[in-house]
Formats: sequence, C-alpha cells, structure tokens
Amino acid sequence: MLVNGKPGNLISIRDRGLLYGDGVFRTLRAIQGKAQHWLLHYQKLQHDCAALGIACPDVALLSAELNDLLVQHPDGVVKLIVTRGEGTRGYPPSILPIPARIWDVSAMPDYPADWAIYGIKARLCQLRLSQQPRLAGIKHLNRLENVLAAAEWEDADIAEGVLLDAPGNVIEGTRSNLFLVRDGALLTPDLSRCGVAGVQRERVMEWAAAHNVPCRAEQFGLAELLAADEIFLVNSIIGLWPVRELQNRTWSHYPIARQVQKWLNHALD
Repeated sequence: MLVNGKPGNLISIRDRGLLYGDGVFRTLRAIQGKAQHWLLHYQKLQHDCAALGIACPDVALLSAELNDLLVQHPDGVVKLIVTRGEGTRGYPPSILPIPARIWDVSAMPDYPADWAIYGIKARLCQLRLSQQPRLAGIKHLNRLENVLAAAEWEDADIAEGVLLDAPGNVIEGTRSNLFLVRDGALLTPDLSRCGVAGVQRERVMEWAAAHNVPCRAEQFGLAELLAADEIFLVNSIIGLWPVRELQNRTWSHYPIARQVQKWLNHALD
C-alpha cells in the first residue's frame, strides 16, 4: 500500500475521505505487471474529481506510483483512492486542500470459473437507490447504499444483486454495470440520476459502435429487464458475467454476451 507516495497504511483522522466520504476511487486489474486500461481509468478519475471540485493528481505522478506497485505486485486487484485531503471540522472544504492519494493491492477474488461460462444467479435487491444527479455516474466514496444492498443475502450461489432506483428504474448491479439484449440490440440503464458509469460499461458501448450493434442508454423497469433475450453484467474485475437466473426467470443462451465477452477478454492493454 502507498499513501501519498510512501509505503504505509496510515492516514490522518481528519482526512475528509474518512470523515465524509469526500473523494473518489478506481478499481482495476493487474495482469503480469500491467494495469489493464489504466488510461481509461485515469480519464474517469479526472472526470469524477472535477465533478467534486477535487484537484486530480497528475497522470505522470500516479503512473509512476502505479508502476512501482506493479513491480512488487504484478497480478491482482489495484485500487486507487483520491480524497480531498485533510480539513478542519465541518462540511465546508478548505480553500486550498491538498488531495490525498492511496493505493492498495489485493489478490484476485476466487470466483467460480463457470460463472463466466454458464452465467450467474442474481437477485433483486430490496434497497432502492436514491436519485442525486450531481453525483450520478461518479465513483465516489459514499457507497453505503451498495454496502447495505450487498448485505441482503448470504447465499453463495447468488453472485450479484440488481439495483433499482426509487421510481423503479433498473440502474446497475451492486458492483457492476448492466446490459440487456433485445432483438439483437443492447440497452443499458440511463445513469443521469444515479449509479456508477464504469470503464467496462464504456468499453461495451465501444464494442457495439465498432460492430454496428445498436446500443443506447435509457430508462427501463424490471418487467422489461425480465423480458430481455439476454442480460449481462460487467466490471473491470469480473469482466463479463451473463445472467442465467433472476426473479424466477432463466436464460441459457448468450450469443451477444459471448461476442462481447470475447472482445473484452482479448482487447487488453
């Protein structure tokens, strides 16, 4: 672990990331000493920092720190946290805060291999996401909704939970972005009011554009999701998981998901 460029695992008790969740983060995969899609993650980091008014650390600085980590930890899950830094008591941020940057590396989760092949069992979460357009799409540190949703089940056969917002629109998984396939076209939830716009979601949309597959983001509900020809979930760690069961509805063939999955797995950088 690195904290502000130095080995260690300590931060100030006055860091606003700890006090208020005032910061953003990225999670990416390292394979054989190479961070997958690092520049895409950095672009997302820049966007999210700008949305919160946090000065984003320079890409050269972060890249150098990342490379140092990868020498010692060539494979695993890499997490980067950028907080607004230390502050005084109270919500208003300091006039010129110095952002803190925290790197962590952990082992890849031991997910069953057949989840990527035969699909996963998912559940509908009871928790409903609140709507806050100012924070929509941002991977900020306030993830209590996801924590509570993920705590709703202990069944090891259930790999992920699907989240709706308060009005009943499908938004995402607890840790993943969601796509459905209908008549050969892709549909992904509109994230203009809540949810996280991940790097893999962007890459799936890139695949669709490159292969002339219709793809759009819009609002839709649970009934439309369950009527889909296919459903799949993506993030930078799991890659792509087809959904084989949700709300007593089952699927067994994933022709579009297979094409996307193959492209995601081979289009590594």
